[in-house]
Amino acid sequence: MKYPVREGLAKAQRSAVHLEMRDSYTPDDPEFARWRAGHRYGNDPEKLPDWWGSWRDLVTETTARGVVMRRARIVSEPVTDYIRYEHDLTFANVAAGELVRWLPRRKAADLALPGTDLWLFDGSSVLFTFFSGIGEVVDREWCTEPAVVGLVSSAFEAVWARATPHEEYKPV
Repeated sequence: MKYPVREGLAKAQRSAVHLEMRDSYTPDDPEFARWRAGHRYGNDPEKLPDWWGSWRDLVTETTARGVVMRRARIVSEPVTDYIRYEHDLTFANVAAGELVRWLPRRKAADLALPGTDLWLFDGSSVLFTFFSGIGEVVDREWCTEPAVVGLVSSAFEAVWARATPHEEYKPV
């Protein structure tokens, strides 16, 4: 399947959690370039990029089924421009139904964390995402091994417990 995250969300019955740990993604993203040139969303859904509509619809449909969607981002401070861009756009994730928290990397130093970003669905299957050094997705891999799922789940919960809700986090 071309979009395995969509597959995971379609099958999820209770929970979907997303752990993000990079300071930059998709460096050639034209929307990021527009943002860097001064475009801001201003909490206005009408200004969002075209791709946003399909993600919003997916999140809304998923959460309407009772699936709790949580996203935690571990970020270096001072934050990169890309993280400022993500923070500026995150109002839309929250409006669609996601719960989002931010954790400065310094506060995660003593946590055992997986080596890459991931999604965990219903506490039973993990979708790892592997990136190139500059932040492009190079592969994804599913894992249902109980020991790995347990590690991922406990890592996410530790991050979530320390992280700051989106509405309170101010990028430094």
